[in-house]
Amino acid sequence: MSEPATQTRPASRHRVLLVEDERDIRELVRYSLEQEGFIVDESADADSALERIAHRAPDLMVLDVMLPGMSGLELCRRMRAQPPTAAMPILMLTAKGAEVDRVLGLEMGADDYVVKPFSPREVVARVRALLRRARLLSEPGAGGGFERGRLKMDFGTYEAFIDGRRLEMTLREFELLRFFVQHPLRVYTREQLLDLVWGRDTFVEPRTVDVHVRRLRCHIERDDANPELILTVRSVGYRFNPETLG
Repeated sequence: MSEPATQTRPASRHRVLLVEDERDIRELVRYSLEQEGFIVDESADADSALERIAHRAPDLMVLDVMLPGMSGLELCRRMRAQPPTAAMPILMLTAKGAEVDRVLGLEMGADDYVVKPFSPREVVARVRALLRRARLLSEPGAGGGFERGRLKMDFGTYEAFIDGRRLEMTLREFELLRFFVQHPLRVYTREQLLDLVWGRDTFVEPRTVDVHVRRLRCHIERDDANPELILTVRSVGYRFNPETLG
């Protein structure tokens, strides 16, 4: 009897949109992803990417920052502003290694980033990690929700509302807020939040937590300059205080 087919490529039917204007890099990344069983669509600029997304939204987008015409950062921002793609994982490719550039990408809504030159295996690993996190959120056991005062969250549909207004959040922002509401009052360091929310198989820096906390505060605080919900504990980390929700 023949052996049953193995499942060494669980992401085999995931569709990735690769947006990169440099042909050599595009071919390298596409080949690496296809070797691992991903379906890869390609675009050399933001306009053609938007056309592909309108026709069929991918499961994940690998997006270069420096594109002709509309930049990758602007395309990322547009994806986050549209409900169908607001929670789609986005991995950014950038030739700029300065912290300010990485932070800007995260502030625009990227979930992770890779700095050129990079290893194709690293790109594949990060794509898998992002899709795995998205899958865990979509599984039946990830249902339930949170509702208190001004804030309401549906863990099954990735929806969050503040004062009845639907929030357009990235997947990572939603995960971080869900973690906070499920673990109120306790103080967590940046390193602990990276392990518990981003996962041990990611490669981002502790500074990433600060960027996402700042974005969350813009979403849910009455005054993000004087936060009441996500509190900074100096020299330690962050604490979620649900008491001010009402």
